[in-house]
Amino acid sequence: MEMKEVWLIDYARTAFSRSRPKQPERDVFGDQRGDELLAQLLMKFFDEKLADKGIQKSDINEVTVGSAMGVYECWTYGGRLPIFMADFPVEVPALFVDRQCGSAGSGMHVGIMEIMTGYSKCTLASGVEHMTRIPMQNDWVRPNLGMIQKNNKWYRPQYDLMTTINMIQTAQKLYEQETPTFTKEDLDKFGVRSHNLTVENQEKGWFDGEIIPIEGHAEGNVEEKMMITRDMAARKSNLEGVAKLARLSRPFFLKQNLKGDDIGGRSGYVEREGTKDGVITAGNSSPLNAGATAAVLMEAEEAKKRGLEPMARIVSIGWGAVDPSVMGRGPVPATNMALNYAGLKADDIDYWEINEAFTVVTLNCMEAFNIPEEKVNVMGGSTAIGHPLGSTMVRLPGTLARILKDKKAKYGCANACCGGGQGVAVILENLDA
Repeated sequence: MEMKEVWLIDYARTAFSRSRPKQPERDVFGDQRGDELLAQLLMKFFDEKLADKGIQKSDINEVTVGSAMGVYECWTYGGRLPIFMADFPVEVPALFVDRQCGSAGSGMHVGIMEIMTGYSKCTLASGVEHMTRIPMQNDWVRPNLGMIQKNNKWYRPQYDLMTTINMIQTAQKLYEQETPTFTKEDLDKFGVRSHNLTVENQEKGWFDGEIIPIEGHAEGNVEEKMMITRDMAARKSNLEGVAKLARLSRPFFLKQNLKGDDIGGRSGYVEREGTKDGVITAGNSSPLNAGATAAVLMEAEEAKKRGLEPMARIVSIGWGAVDPSVMGRGPVPATNMALNYAGLKADDIDYWEINEAFTVVTLNCMEAFNIPEEKVNVMGGSTAIGHPLGSTMVRLPGTLARILKDKKAKYGCANACCGGGQGVAVILENLDA
């Protein structure tokens, strides 16, 4: 079977709000459901951007909908309900995808492979998360705790389940395993960088090229309707202020790092850090957000027939799995897969979008591939832009494609870690470079 070439044709997203599970009126999208956000985005995407390209909803051979919390209001009936709400023809099939923070990216992978193998000519990858209305801790998600009960038949001592399902603790464990590669100051500095770059590029209007305004309301006043045009979590930052933020994680006091070096357990940790508290704070991790994303993929020959130009060519994709209690390592095997299938090395990649679920995750990936900072998240990162979990891995390649165009650069790689110990990656090529 001859593999078809796949192009990323267009990409759009909503702005990302700042979620407030205990104060929903403070979330500018707090009075509407996640499926409503996605449906509005899709309707405007087709009406305001894709119509000029001659792309109609009936042209889509598959829609994928990604979400990490596909329960309650975000239950999609196999991906179909959001596209019904967006007035797609009933003949357009859909698929719901859950790979946690990589959900939309894995949905994109499905669409890419369908086109590569000739089963589809045009697919739509989308994602949505609403962390105010369906927070990470909710009554509709119930892991089987028999895995941590010694007398239960499902007891699995080889998995550190309680760390695995606590994202803040997975980041803390990754940090300690990498000691002394990074310091808390390194984490904080990268968070400050992310916020300041994001604010700078917001002020320049750079993100206007990917955000479709959606009606929301003023923060704290659901009666005052307004168009939401920018990501709500970014703010100018400095290291002094970020360093003082409350520490959210608890140390493991590991005796050895991943390399097997003695790092001193509790006494060593307190000596290094000057405290018995953890290093993960709101300043070096992504906030809670609501938002939706969407991207159109098309077989290259079909696009040429239609006279369409690509944002980027899909070069390769990747996924992988790691110890779930340090899920932040997930981007490394995923990226290795993508690089190997592309016949590329990390040095060949001009720009990277590495999801900042926690800045330690980004730094770990940069360390693994020896990536200089000036190639990474150059317009800002998820620490500031936001990380509405399952929708993020459409934003990252979409933003990356725009960066490659702006910088006249050839190759880019977008990747993300996933809760449960996985990772996803996409490599793009700018055909104009």
